[in-house]
Amino acid sequence: MLFDAIARKLAGDAKAIAATPARTLRNWSYTVRAVRRGELPASAVLKVVLSTIGATLVVLALLFPIYWILTAALSGSGSSLYTSESFTLFPAEPTLKPFVWVVGDLILPAYTVSAGVPFTDLAVVFQTPGIELLDASEFGVDRPSEFKRFLWNSLTVAVPTVLIAMSLIVPAAYALSRREFLFRRKILFVYVLMTQVGGGLGVALLIGMYALYVQFGINDNKLALAVYYAATAVPFNTWLLKTYMDGIPVSYEEAAVVDGAPPWRVVTEVIIPMSTAGLATVFIFVFLTGWTEFVVAQTLLGTENYTLPVGLYALVDEYSIPWARFSAFALTFASPIMLAYLFAQRYIEGGLSFSGMEG
Repeated sequence: MLFDAIARKLAGDAKAIAATPARTLRNWSYTVRAVRRGELPASAVLKVVLSTIGATLVVLALLFPIYWILTAALSGSGSSLYTSESFTLFPAEPTLKPFVWVVGDLILPAYTVSAGVPFTDLAVVFQTPGIELLDASEFGVDRPSEFKRFLWNSLTVAVPTVLIAMSLIVPAAYALSRREFLFRRKILFVYVLMTQVGGGLGVALLIGMYALYVQFGINDNKLALAVYYAATAVPFNTWLLKTYMDGIPVSYEEAAVVDGAPPWRVVTEVIIPMSTAGLATVFIFVFLTGWTEFVVAQTLLGTENYTLPVGLYALVDEYSIPWARFSAFALTFASPIMLAYLFAQRYIEGGLSFSGMEG
């Protein structure tokens, strides 16, 4: 039910984004007609236009570093990152070669499917052909990057991180929000204290954790790294989801109990569906913990298990940096995160504002 609701909301958001240009044109047409009829003062429209232009300029200024990196990737050489004198708004000879180097060959493998014919001993075999979507050699790329291996490693770290953390965060947040038990206030204090762990204490914990992982021989284990990420994500996100659940009226639970719903149904059919914004916020934060963390991953993992952030850092040579490839790798790595945030922005802002953390 929860995933269906999220899917419906995401589909609605996608339709709303697709209809935005037509809706904007329709609104402006209505505004122009209202001004001509004298129903709307022109000064009010002018204020809106000027504020929109100002906001657009601010957004463009904030996005300019990303555009700078994009031009460096498209230029092929990336020299524009060295000095502002060599920067141009549009590359002289744009090329997708750095992005092809990042992605490498894209091939859909062939699959063989066999099915038996009923009431006979015959078997029908279907074989799908392999489809080559992209051949890197056609773009002059002989040795593509290991982006796909880094991507797989990041997924196999981030997904277990989310599963482990959410399995602890959701019940803990509900218990701290809705149940009274011994040492509840002390546990809440410990949670708040653990969210502030950092600086020198964080480095000391990292050293101790590394020694412990080496002692047990799990220092190059992605699941062990996911457990560490989940442990670091639990305190803050539990507190965040708990404060969100605090804002859900108790009357909804009482109504469900009066209707005869057992406690587990109250949680799964009342609390969790009403906590969609908070859950989306926590989900994004936990996923980013496993997806973008660099220091611990570089410390624990070996070369074969490098995640995307460590793989990006591995491009840096001792004497030079291949800026075009570095920029293309960074943009490809960041694109899924930006797209996910654009779709989940409404839920993240709703979760933060409802929990009293807005701004």
